[in-house]
Formats: sequence, structure tokens, C-alpha cells
Amino acid sequence: MELSKLNSLVELFFKKYQEIQFPSDKPFLKCLKDNQKQFLSWKQVEQNVRILSEYLKSKLSKGDRCILLSENRPEWMITDLAIMNAGGVTVPLFTTYSEKDYEYILNDCQPKICIVSNNIQLKKIKKFISNKIKVLSIENINDKVESIESILNKKKLETKFNFNQKIQRKDLACIIYTSGTTGNPKGVMLSHGGILSNCEGAQEILKTLITKDTPVFLTWLPLSHSYEHTVQYVQILLGAKVYYAESLEKLLSNIATAKPTIMTSVPRFYQNLFSKISLNFSKQKGLKKKLIDKTILLGLKTLNNEKLNFKEKMNNYLCEIFVRRKIKNQFGGKLKAFVSGGGALDKKIGEFLNSIGLSTLQGYGLTETSPVVSCNIPGKIKIETVGPPFKTNEVQIAEDGEILVRGENVMLGYWNMKKETDEVLKDGWLHTGDIGEITQEGNLKITDRKKEIIVNLGGDNISPSKIENLLCLNEKIKQSFVYGDKKNYLVALIVSESEENKKEIGFYLENLNKNLSSVEKVKKFKLIKEEFTIENGMLTPTLKLKRKKILENYKQDLEKLY
Repeated sequence: MELSKLNSLVELFFKKYQEIQFPSDKPFLKCLKDNQKQFLSWKQVEQNVRILSEYLKSKLSKGDRCILLSENRPEWMITDLAIMNAGGVTVPLFTTYSEKDYEYILNDCQPKICIVSNNIQLKKIKKFISNKIKVLSIENINDKVESIESILNKKKLETKFNFNQKIQRKDLACIIYTSGTTGNPKGVMLSHGGILSNCEGAQEILKTLITKDTPVFLTWLPLSHSYEHTVQYVQILLGAKVYYAESLEKLLSNIATAKPTIMTSVPRFYQNLFSKISLNFSKQKGLKKKLIDKTILLGLKTLNNEKLNFKEKMNNYLCEIFVRRKIKNQFGGKLKAFVSGGGALDKKIGEFLNSIGLSTLQGYGLTETSPVVSCNIPGKIKIETVGPPFKTNEVQIAEDGEILVRGENVMLGYWNMKKETDEVLKDGWLHTGDIGEITQEGNLKITDRKKEIIVNLGGDNISPSKIENLLCLNEKIKQSFVYGDKKNYLVALIVSESEENKKEIGFYLENLNKNLSSVEKVKKFKLIKEEFTIENGMLTPTLKLKRKKILENYKQDLEKLY
């Protein structure tokens, strides 16, 4: 399918359905959380989209905003497609937003319709919904709220139907509010063409991983996040079979059930995976330990395109059979690649996972770029980079090192924020706020984040995330937060299960400091037991640190370290 010739995301869906409608019962979507026994077939999804969009056409005018507040489930995709086909604009909301965020977004986007999954989600926004807003629920709640379930059961399917052909690539598809690491969320306006452009780039990257077998995806990142929101259209493009995971806690068991071909996630997941596998490896002794060490060593050589001699090739073959294959089987045995996005993946973690047979492709992007800008290519992985830019966009480095992006994938702007839009969109170039460089091979390398840089009293620029990633490589350290703006030295908050770990962590930090520059050394730290979580407001839904919130909670503790 030539994506460049398509005008909308709904056209992508309906044309893909036409391609694969035989057999009509081909499995498509399944939710693991609700013990959904059967897959929804492509035919069932197509029919539901048609019915729901016909209903919504009478409620929406072109460009009307429609709130979608739901956990991941098949109805999420169905509703999103139906809203757009009816001429509306989807405004997905995280289920983990604060009350303040819900109030702000509803006042900001002025929705015509609010669609919630159930009563739990309705309660979160009920007080902010005026009488002018139509409320729908996916599940049956009560007689006062019309349910999508009842609409799908009552309404008869029209025999003559076509997708909305009035939609153009430049038209607004969705407004995705940033999770807001600082201040109020910004409504990022993404076009149909922007997301289609991203799908085209992803298709090019993944083509070597796709065989005649139907690709399988396991989705756990919130569909309200731009990354997973776009991934669902890649899933459509590939004619994939999609499982929706139960939770982060049950992710590993869900992987074993789903046996995914491709899985997208954020660095926090890979960090946890690294810690668990490393801990298991450290317990091995004798021949097993030697074989594991050999697996990592030879895996790194292969990753770095170093030639193996005959003996090394034989040893690598044994490593493949007795170590890598067993690890792959724990992930269903069919995994072709992990794709990491939404933040920087530590080089050591990337090298480790790839060396043990878990191919991990690191990408780069922002909500403002629909969201992917670049990604490593299977078989040509350069761990220290985020791969070459997609052919569908341009990247250049400004004089101060800032990464600039131009292309159809760049946002239309921030909703109701002209000043903020003009600050980042200049002459067609998006100023990302990230610092980077282009390598000789043409890969993009991220070196710093402009807005998160710590500037100490000496005027030195320090990247806290770099140090935080290094700290979290220690199995006793769950999370860390580095502080030191306008200070003489850096200090850190370290989340650990027990105060008894303090001595061991101290030794680790002492050794770590030896490999850091003088301004990057962490002089003091404080152990805390409370984890940074989405629920306590100190993590974004994609597991990034909310620095402003952490500072609000721990400013006094940090200042006492000086």
C-alpha cells in the first residue's frame, strides 16, 4: 500500500480491510485484562467502526473535539477511527491525569462529546462536563448515559458505505496533550498526513522483520500517548494481530501468552528487564556462568561488526542454542525486535539486550513529530545512536547543537497557544529542545536535553539523565533523581528498598564518580523508600521523571545535603 497516496487514517483502515477481508474472520484485536476469550475479527471491527461513525455523524461537525478517556482495549481503536470518520477530532486523555489536568484540558479544548470507558473514568471528569457536552460510555453505566455497546447492538448496518473522502492529509486528526513534566499540558495538533508519514517511515524500518506470517503486537503503553497512538496505525498497515496487555506488572507473563513479533516500549521497561536478567545471571556458577559471559562477549563483537574467528563462531553457535534461544523462548520465541522510544536508552542496557539475543532498536521522537524522527535499522544497529532519520522528514543540527526537524510529520501547532507554537516552529523547522549530532554513517546521536540541563555555579552544563541512568544500573537502586542547579556540586535522591543498602550504594557511587568528570560527580545522596510513580504524580504516564513535582516534594531534603 502506497501511504503517500492516502489522504487519511480512516482511508488506511478501510483500504487495509478491503485487502484482507477474506477470510473475513481473520483475528485482529484481543484484550488480555478482561479475559476476552475470542479475538475481534477485522470484519467485526470494520462493522463497529461503520456503525459508530454513522451515529457520531449526527452529533459532530467537522473539527469538533471528542474526548476519549479509556484504558487500552479494542474499543479504543474502534472509537478513535469512528470519531475521525465522522469528521471529528480525537482528544485522548491519560487515565492517570490529575484532577487539575482534566479540568484544564476540558476547558481548553471545549469538546462536543466525551467518551469514557466506564463509570470509574466518568467520575474523574464528571464535574467538569457541562450540559452542552454529550457523554457516551463504552460499557453500560446507567440509563442516563448512552453506551456504545447499546449503539452497536441497536443500529442496523447500512449496506452502502464508504469512508469519509472529504478528509485531507493536512486536516487535524487528533490533539494529544503532552503529559506535562512541568506546568499545564500542551495540546499538540497532529494531522492525518503527519501520522501517515510516520507509518511510512516505520514500514521502511520494519520491512525486514515482517514475514508471510501475520505480525503480532503486544500493546501496553497508553494509547493516549503519541507513540502508541501512532503504533496502532502501523499495526493496521501491517495487518497485525494485536493483544492489549493487562498491566506493567503482568507484562512478562503477557509476553509469554501473546508471543509478540514486535513490541514497543519505553526505556524504563528495558531498564527493569536488564536488572532482572542481570540478577539471574549473577546467580549462575561454573559452566553456566562461563557460557553466559561468552554469550555477552561474542554478542557484543557481532553487534559491533567485528569478525569472529573459527573458534569464536563455533562458540557463538553454542551460545545461540544454549543461552539466546532459551532467553527468546521466555519471550514467546517469536520476538523479532523490541523498539525503544519515549526517552534515552542507556548504551550499556542496549548492548546487553542485543548481545543476549533480544534485538532492541532505539528510536527518537517527540509528540510534536507524530512522534518518530529516527530509528535504528535491524541488522545495522548503532547502540550509541537513535538511527538514521526517516526518509519522510529532514533533520539538521543548529549552530548551538539543537536538533531541528522539518517534514509532514511535524505538528500543526499547539492548540490555543500561538506564542508557544511560534517559539518552537520557525521557518518550517521544529526546534526540539534536544542537543545532538549526525554521525559519519548518517545516524542521529542525542547528547543532551536543553531544558533539563543543570547549570552549576561554575556555569557548567550537566545532563542529569545521563547520571541517573548510570546510577540505576545498580540492582540496589530502583530510581534516582539528580539535583544541583546553581550549586557547587551535585546531589541525588536514590530510591532503594532498604536503608541497609546505603553502604553498598555508597561504594557503587564512589566507583562511578571515578569515571565521571569533576562537575558530574555526585557528592552526597539521600535514600528514600517511596518510589516515583504515576499515582503519586512524580512520573509521567510514559514513566519519565516529573522534575518539578519531585522538587516540590523533596526540595528541603535535597537542600539539607548542601
